[in-house]
Amino acid sequence: MQEKSVITRSIEVAGGVHAPGHLGELTQIIDFDLVDAVLEETGTREKRLRLLPSRVVVYFVLALALLEHCSYRATWGS
Repeated sequence: MQEKSVITRSIEVAGGVHAPGHLGELTQIIDFDLVDAVLEETGTREKRLRLLPSRVVVYFVLALALLEHCSYRATWGS
């Protein structure tokens, strides 16, 4: 009888505006903790709750850089 080994990896992705297919694909590559650490270190974390939190803006700017040929609207919808 042949035995099989299975290796699984758990990846945490965001929901809502960060859900996969809505900028959320970047959350699988660039961890929330890294983005939060950079926001804390640079002192750019929001001081009030906004429609788009700082973390969302970071992922959006990264997506804009990766999809430079797309409009803001098209990038947001990717």
